[in-house]
Amino acid sequence: MSGVQQFLSFAQAARRCSFAEAARDLGSSPSTVAKSVARLEGELGVKLFHRTTRRVTLTPDGERLYRRCERVLAEVEDLQAEAAGVRATPSGTLRIDTPITYGRRFVMPLLAELARRHPGLKLDVRLQDQYVDLVRDGLDLAVRVGALRDSTLVARRVDTQQLALFASPDYLRARGRPVRIEDLGAHSGVFFRMPGVGRDRPWQLRQGRRLVELHPGQRVQVNDGEGMVVAAVLGLGITQVPDFMASDEVARGELVEVLPALRPAPMPVSLVMPSSRLVPPRVRAALEILRRLGDRPR
Repeated sequence: MSGVQQFLSFAQAARRCSFAEAARDLGSSPSTVAKSVARLEGELGVKLFHRTTRRVTLTPDGERLYRRCERVLAEVEDLQAEAAGVRATPSGTLRIDTPITYGRRFVMPLLAELARRHPGLKLDVRLQDQYVDLVRDGLDLAVRVGALRDSTLVARRVDTQQLALFASPDYLRARGRPVRIEDLGAHSGVFFRMPGVGRDRPWQLRQGRRLVELHPGQRVQVNDGEGMVVAAVLGLGITQVPDFMASDEVARGELVEVLPALRPAPMPVSLVMPSSRLVPPRVRAALEILRRLGDRPR
């Protein structure tokens, strides 16, 4: 078995946590996959998997190798597909990362439509609010909200997202409705706890031509946008979330918008991908259908 095939066996076993399932994916036998991984371990001089009778899990050395080889193996899959003459048809696995609530509400329906159009396409959708390294994690695409910090990525703007402040009517009756930006300092806030850094995301408001960031002293921290909406409905304080997250609660009268005239400028929503990556049919097809994110009802 060639060196590339050994890495393919290793990567598929790492994805599946099983030699048997990796073998089914690769059209091989579990013993062939296991022997291939064993030879790779012998050549590298490290143990890549912890093995049990039911599953395999990566060792720390295996985790590091998997992160480094995942993107290279994706390129190999693209080249193999091209050599087999199937490059014109979307196939293989589309690996995409997207924010949790935005992904559930808007990205997933479009991906489901894409999968129905192309039966040979598999989806690996990762819903999380923490930014990830596309290259390290072997991702084809990511949906990113806000200004892009990584200049090595290719970005296509497809949508915008509008932040707004919301509170329950009961909370405002008890604490008073703020009419100026200065009034917010006396209120309790429900804040998003940013994953990875542990800090709260400040409220962003527009005062004249300036963008103002605020952190009222009394704070509730929640690490999920939908949870923040629930906390506000329950009267725990004022929260700032994308307006689509609170639209149902506003329609039911459970929340009202606070200081609507001070909404900050809309944030861009972009599709990003590694700049040096070949663009296989699965990615081109995803880019095409996800352009419709900007057509969603407001």
